[in-house]
Amino acid sequence: MLRKVWAALITDPLIVLATVVLASLSVLTTFFDASGRVAARIAVFWARTLLRVSGVHVTVEGLERIVPDGVYVFASNHASYMDTPVVLGNVPVQFRFLAKKGLFSIPFLGTHLQRAGHIPVFRGNARQNLKTLGMAAEMVQSRGVSLLIFPEGGRSRDGTLGPFSEGAAYIAIRAGVPLAPVTLIGTQAVLPFGSGVPRPGRVRMIVGQPIPTADLTMKCREQITARVREEIAATLGGAGAAEYSTSQKA
Repeated sequence: MLRKVWAALITDPLIVLATVVLASLSVLTTFFDASGRVAARIAVFWARTLLRVSGVHVTVEGLERIVPDGVYVFASNHASYMDTPVVLGNVPVQFRFLAKKGLFSIPFLGTHLQRAGHIPVFRGNARQNLKTLGMAAEMVQSRGVSLLIFPEGGRSRDGTLGPFSEGAAYIAIRAGVPLAPVTLIGTQAVLPFGSGVPRPGRVRMIVGQPIPTADLTMKCREQITARVREEIAATLGGAGAAEYSTSQKA
């Protein structure tokens, strides 16, 4: 009960305030910074502010596998709305992400997403989504900007890893950039499915070894997708995942 009162009076208003102010500032910067670099830095600051206000502490592993000025497609498991801030605030490269179209309708946030170059996904429209994947690959290749994708297509309700779509592999192969697995542990505990009340806690982000795709063809999509899912599943099933899950319940 006390947590809900604190969230209603302190945490949630601060998150809304930070989102409104920083999203508005981000939109303004896009009128004089076509590269989106300033907007990207503001987004990182927003993510770190949200994590700090929510009391979420992130432990990051595997960043040595990422070249700071490199270009990647990051594929991550998805169990919470906290996933995006965790990755955004802790991966030291400029990236955009694929997001469900509904997010683009949210005041301030939607305008920021559109102006900053993030890409909407249209669920249930296969033709439109194929076009979206092509646009994303072209952006990655031509602008040298990394991309974050949640291949499950939506948040897991119970933390169980769902099937992966081949979109991340498609974009990485078409753009000729490495596909990097990202495993998030503990995000569902700090912001469960269906909850609007963030809980203080620890989260672990593990960046796996990027998979080169420059010499691959589209026939390899299924194989690469399975490889990424297997690595994330193995990491989630390890002792570290159990440790973080237990610590959140304590």
